[in-house]
Amino acid sequence: MIPSQMLKGTLEGCILKVISQKETYGYEISEKLREYGFSNISEGTIYPLLLRLEKNGLIIAQYRESPVGPKRKYFSLAQAGKEEMDRFYSSWIELKNAINKLF
Repeated sequence: MIPSQMLKGTLEGCILKVISQKETYGYEISEKLREYGFSNISEGTIYPLLLRLEKNGLIIAQYRESPVGPKRKYFSLAQAGKEEMDRFYSSWIELKNAINKLF
């Protein structure tokens, strides 16, 4: 299990990556993260991050009809989100390399 303190600074970048793969909605994002090994992330953690990413212009939200139940809020990546995702990944590689050298 990945400690929540370690996830804090990386989760936004990971959510941007999931959204970059295809237009998606909150629950689907949390399921995709679980598939990749982020097992201890609740939807209650993801939704505030999605709101912040939207407010900051990194993702675009659009309500659509759902095949089951109420409308869903679908997210897609804005150009600023793509640029932020690329910056995140570059920083992640730099941090990973530094930690690998240390250990």
